[in-house]
Amino acid sequence: MQQETSSDFEKLDQEQVNDSRKRHEKLIRGQDGGVRADFSFKDLRGLDFAGADLSEANFTGAALYGANFARAKLDGANLFAADLRETNFTRASLRRADLRGVLLRGAILVDADLYDADLREGVIAMRNRKNGLNFLEHEKDPSDLDGALLINANLERARLSGASAVAADFTDAVMKGCRLVRANLKRATLHGANLDGADLSGADLSGADLRDAVICHTQTVETDFSGAEMNGVLSDVPVGKPLSSLPRPLADMLKDHNRYVSSLGREGRTAELDEIDLRSAESLAGLNLAGMKARGAVFYGLDMKGVHLQGAQLEGADLRMADLTGADMRGINLTGARLHHCNLRNCDLGPLPLGQDRLLSSRMQRAVLHHADLRGASLRKANLTAAVMSHADIAGVDLRGATLAETVLPKQAPVRISS
Repeated sequence: MQQETSSDFEKLDQEQVNDSRKRHEKLIRGQDGGVRADFSFKDLRGLDFAGADLSEANFTGAALYGANFARAKLDGANLFAADLRETNFTRASLRRADLRGVLLRGAILVDADLYDADLREGVIAMRNRKNGLNFLEHEKDPSDLDGALLINANLERARLSGASAVAADFTDAVMKGCRLVRANLKRATLHGANLDGADLSGADLSGADLRDAVICHTQTVETDFSGAEMNGVLSDVPVGKPLSSLPRPLADMLKDHNRYVSSLGREGRTAELDEIDLRSAESLAGLNLAGMKARGAVFYGLDMKGVHLQGAQLEGADLRMADLTGADMRGINLTGARLHHCNLRNCDLGPLPLGQDRLLSSRMQRAVLHHADLRGASLRKANLTAAVMSHADIAGVDLRGATLAETVLPKQAPVRISS
């Protein structure tokens, strides 16, 4: 057995790459002169592909060390066994891409979309007339995903079984349904990552940072968590107080609460659910929970479409992945709440009228809304001091009169801020 290296590959220059890119984009648009880009076994180190649409292009075995693919579209592309070390994939789309056997040591995949991508092990065997079967090996010592930056990346349903990602950074990454069987994740940073439904069987997470990560419905047979930081991890184990700790069945308490609201306090009583883990509850969609007290409660993944939460006290609550589409949340207190990937489309988080020209503004100081869907929502006059809305979708959001001191806003569609 012999080894082939990328040092013998044909070296392309930027002009040649630009020409292939233009012809490939013509093919995608169905224009005359379109030709699929084939960069297989080419030396493309350090070249610029930023913003290119190279979906379904062939990069098999290519040497792409240090290349720039920022904002590029590579959906369905074949990058089998390519050298992608220190390559920039910031905000690139690699949905369903073939990334088996790639070298991604030190690569930048911040905000990249790798939905259903295949990152399993893989090698290329090449037949050589003189030496027989040769294996492709790129220069230097490869180490897969070791040290790669995948902050806020979408790895939902990605396949990384057997991959090495030592000291890689997956902070706030979406890894739902991700296959990580026997993966080497020693000392990896998974702070705030969502591993709901992932398969971590036999994976090595020793020394990893899993603070505030989600590992619900996750397979962890023979997974090594030795020395891992697990503070704030949300697993299948109830957080805080289980529903069984309530003095009465939750359904009865919610009925009483609805009576209390409907009768303006003359009948029923207010539901007090502070620190309760509500994940096993039935759908809360459409319920009248105005004024409810649920400080520090866990609503993770619950169906809460159209719920009434006017004036509710939800400080520090966990609403990650909850669906609050069309909810009435005027005057709510969400100080310090976690709303990562929460669906807040068309929600009303504006001020709640209290009579005599008095208004109760929604309080969302220090709330975290990473990747939340806020399209069409009203945040008029809301207090968003030090709130984090990075990567949230805020198209059409009404922020008139909102308090935005130290607020982290995404660089996205224009919003209404002035009063």
